Amino acid sequence: MADVEEELTGGGVNRVVRVGATVRRPPGAWSPRIHQLFDHLQTRGFTGAPRSFGTDPLGRDVFSFLPGEVGHDPWAPAVAGDAALTSAGRLLRAYHDATADVAASWRDGWQQPALDPVEVICHNDVAPYNCVYDGSAAVGLIDFDVAAPGPRSWDLAYAVYRFVPLGSAAGPRTPERLGLFFDAYGADAALREAALASVAPRLRDLAEYMRAAADAGDEAFAAHIARGDLEHYLRDITLLS
Repeated sequence: MADVEEELTGGGVNRVVRVGATVRRPPGAWSPRIHQLFDHLQTRGFTGAPRSFGTDPLGRDVFSFLPGEVGHDPWAPAVAGDAALTSAGRLLRAYHDATADVAASWRDGWQQPALDPVEVICHNDVAPYNCVYDGSAAVGLIDFDVAAPGPRSWDLAYAVYRFVPLGSAAGPRTPERLGLFFDAYGADAALREAALASVAPRLRDLAEYMRAAADAGDEAFAAHIARGDLEHYLRDITLLS
């Protein structure tokens, strides 16, 4: 009997399926770097990312399936709590530290260009929807397609925008939650300042990426723009600039 494929929904950009304990997804020109990254994370003892199993007979990338719940909107109560927030900050720090020794020498081969100063390999889309949770603990990161070398502050900027959250989604506890995330990551004053200064530029980069992808015929990003995602980011750029 052939392995049963279960389509995994939520990302909305690629068709991703689960086959048993593995995930299969379409390859990109950057796939060799992602496989290399996952192998390196294993050697560094970081278990919060999928393992690489090469490709299947259809040429799809094969990665291990991370069990747990993904933090899609609307957030479950456990994902919205402080324990989930701080665990995500610790997870991101552990991931960054595990990549710091190779980031400068792995500048090329990614979907996105490296961004100076290169300090780590940024995930570039760290958000609850790309985190796997075990109850209220963030235990894994998924969807590394846009990973690339860059500064810690660049990844932190988008992470705090999403997890705290900032912008038009900010609430009354935003300053407290921002401090909790930075504390969990172990960010010093300079890194906190750099991350906050990078939030609006990071969103501008995202807006430009979405426009370019849609103009190039990417139906997924065209759909995101049609549902108002781009307008949302543009409003938040104004709020956070």
